Order: sequence, then structure tokens, then C-alpha cells
Amino acid sequence: MGNVTALSCRDCHTEFPPTVKFVCDECFGGLDAVYKYDEVQLVKSSFDRREKSLWRYFELLPLKDPDRIVNLGAGFNPLRRCNTLAKELGLKHLYIKDDTINPTYSFKDRPSSVAVSKALEFGFKAVGCASTGNLAAALAAHAAKAGVDCYVFIPSDIEANKIVQTAVFGAKIVRVNGTYDDVNRLVTQAADEYGIGIVNVTLRPYYVEGSKTVAFEVAEQLGWEVPDHVIVPLASGALLCAICKGFEELKKLGLIDGADVKVTGAQPQGCSPIVDAFKLGKEEIEPVEYPDTVAKSLAIGDPSDGIYTLRNIRKYRGFAEAVSNREIIDSVRLLAKTEGIFSEPTGGVALGVLKRLVEDGRISSDERVVCLITGSGLKAPEAVAESLPKLITVEPRLQALAPIVKR
Repeated sequence: MGNVTALSCRDCHTEFPPTVKFVCDECFGGLDAVYKYDEVQLVKSSFDRREKSLWRYFELLPLKDPDRIVNLGAGFNPLRRCNTLAKELGLKHLYIKDDTINPTYSFKDRPSSVAVSKALEFGFKAVGCASTGNLAAALAAHAAKAGVDCYVFIPSDIEANKIVQTAVFGAKIVRVNGTYDDVNRLVTQAADEYGIGIVNVTLRPYYVEGSKTVAFEVAEQLGWEVPDHVIVPLASGALLCAICKGFEELKKLGLIDGADVKVTGAQPQGCSPIVDAFKLGKEEIEPVEYPDTVAKSLAIGDPSDGIYTLRNIRKYRGFAEAVSNREIIDSVRLLAKTEGIFSEPTGGVALGVLKRLVEDGRISSDERVVCLITGSGLKAPEAVAESLPKLITVEPRLQALAPIVKR
């Protein structure tokens, strides 16, 4: 138990003890959890009888004491083979990693479960976050389960359904007049002032570890193989970085033969700073001051993991692409009508980018592709509501159905 041995700087590789720390003292780079990989005794059959949640990978998660686990059952969600959608797009092998069915209906349940568990281990009595909506609900639910106070800081314009979902779990919601980046700056200050465990700031090196379980599951569900290509929506970029780390760890442990997978990042037009930097060949990110997109979950103009995301996309020979609001909404509807999965606009971004890359010939029809759908459409139904056909109202007579119902 307790395989984390250090926190290592992503830039200068200085190592620190695994305490409450999130930036390097030497260069201010981000920190990653490092494990005692030589002491991790896992083989493929190790998982045969384990519970179907992200905690089946306990040895590769940053918790010492399993009694501290706060588990609502997040993770090990279906990897859906999508034949109808694949045919529509011109692909032979397409899978959707469906995180819409997590406990609070987004992938954010993964890092929240890990972060709240780690917060208990560190002795925090309260947790908090800056959020565009999904993390707010996920953290509130896990904090409620753990019995600790929860403070959620959100931009004032996030979707109403996400606010309701967060409030019902008893979190204290603070709406901030500003962008997500304004919110994030305020929360960073609050962490020091009030001693709150801000999961995506002060606990970030542990929090992000929950997201890499997506990679573990994809490999396991493909028979301990990696796909040819993974399409990942980008906000802060932490999810894409975590997935790359997950594949690398499986390779270190010999659970997969290699990590020869392309990893592509998807952003919405109106908030695509990582995509812009990638296309211009830059190493730095130029922030978007005022994000403007229907995909509010991705409206982070100054992504904290942006430069690391760029490095990973290039390392894994992927692409970075952005799509319009129209493409996002069309893709949400396409996924729903072909595969019965209702995604929030974030999923429409990922699928829209996949469609674009296939049409451009950057993804071939033979590639085995996994597209991440990270949140349920029920969190943001207003995004597609206006594009749907108007309801038909009839009198209660059989003849009234004749022009409507097919024989």
C-alpha cells in the first residue's frame, strides 16, 4: 500500500516528498505523482475479480489507506463499439468511452473520488474547487459522501442544470462575476487564506491521477491493447496528459506491449488556445481572454496544463483541432440518433473533431479509434434544444396520425 514515492517536476524533474504541494520550488513547473513501480505486482489476471470502479487500479492511485476511499462507483464505464456511427463517418473500428453514466454524469467523478479520498488522508475538513460545472457537481457529491464541507466557485454564466445538481448535494456555491480564469485565481488565494483543500489547485498532483484510469480501462477493455487513436476534449488539458501517463504506466508494468497510440486534442472555436499554439508551431499558450462557445465546460482561456498538453500531442503524433458551435451541436445530435448516447457539448467537440479528421484524411478508415464522451447532455440540454424539431400536437383521433406515422 502507498506506492507514491515522490512528486516530480514535469520540467526540471526535481523531486519532492508527496505532501500537499502543487508547483516546483525550483522552476514553478507542474508536479506529477511518481510511484514505486518496481514494487507494483500486477498482471493481467490481477483484475479478474476486482470491483468495477476506478479503484480496481488502487496500486496506481495516490492513496495509502484503502479505508479512506470515498467511492460512489465512478469508473469502469462501457467502451461502446459504435458500428452505426462508424459507418456514418467512414470508419471500420470506432469506440465511444462513455463517461456519461458516472455517478454525477461526467468524467469528473474520477478525479473527485481520488481527490476527496486524499484530502481525508491529509486531514482536510473542507474541500473546494474552481469549476465550469462538471467538477462542481462531482466534488459536491463526493464531499457529501465523505461528510466534509464543500465550497464550489463557478463563473456566473454556467448552465442552470449544473448549478442545481451541485446545490442538491449541499455544497456552498460561490458565483464569480468573471471567466473561469478569474475564478481560478480567486480560488488559489482562498486555499492559502482559509485552509481549504482545493482539489484542482493545492491537491492537483493527486486529483489528476483519477483521470488516467480512462487509459487503464480502455486498454483493459480492448484486451490489454492500445487503440490506434484517441480523441480527447481539452479544457485545462489535464485529461489528455493523464491519459498519456496512464498508457505509459501500463507499459512500464508490462500490462501492454507498447504505447504506440496517437492522441489528439479537441477544442471549440471561440476557446482554442492549445489548438492555436499547435497549428502555429508554438511552445507557449496565448490565453483567450473572453471565451465564447456553446461548450461551456471547455471555456478555459488560460489552460493550466496547456504547454504539457502540447508536448504530449506532439510526442504521441496526434493533432489539435477546433470546431464551430454548429459542428458541435450537429455532432451531439449525430451521436444521439446513431448510438443512443446523449452527450453535453464537450462530446460534440470531440466527435466533431473526429469527423473533421476523417474527412481530411488525417485518420484512415482502418484505424481503431476511441472517442471520449465525458459528460451527459442532461447537464446542458439548452445547448441543443433550439436545433430540435418542433413538437407535433394532434387531436386524440386515429386519423390524425396518418401524416405522421409510417406504415
